[in-house]
Amino acid sequence: MTSRAAWLLVLVQSAGSPPQPPAPPAAPAVPAQPSPTTPADPARLEFAAGTTGLVLVAVKPDRTADYEAVIAAMKAAIEAAPVTARAFVDGWRVFRAKEPDAKGNVVYVHWLPEPQAGTDYRPSLVLERLAAAIPEAQLVKYRDALAGPPARLSLEVFATLGVTPVPHW
Repeated sequence: MTSRAAWLLVLVQSAGSPPQPPAPPAAPAVPAQPSPTTPADPARLEFAAGTTGLVLVAVKPDRTADYEAVIAAMKAAIEAAPVTARAFVDGWRVFRAKEPDAKGNVVYVHWLPEPQAGTDYRPSLVLERLAAAIPEAQLVKYRDALAGPPARLSLEVFATLGVTPVPHW
């Protein structure tokens, strides 16, 4: 009786569902095209027109001299460049925070009051753009000084809270 029940069970299962045709071959995968708004290089420090730019850079506390050497070299290259070649850096200031971040890193804030749209403001690229030759060892030290990738903030005015004083005659 058990062999008959097993044979009957197999017969019912095979008769209950008709054979399925083979699945069509999968279409070849088409690589996704990047959207036009996706930057080609995620490390770009680019800002939209009409914004103010802030770049926050965390530097390892024992490597601040290496980072500051690159900023000093960039300043020298900017000062030596013709006025027309350095217009994109007008007003750029670099601040060093007095307080470390939560991990003990030194924080540098790059303020670009009127960045040019389409310009990559990474210091290493600015140096390449303005200086004839940059020692590769200096750029390696700069890269190794960073505690992580810089944070880019594009700012637009939301509200002006200060009141401009009226001059008294």
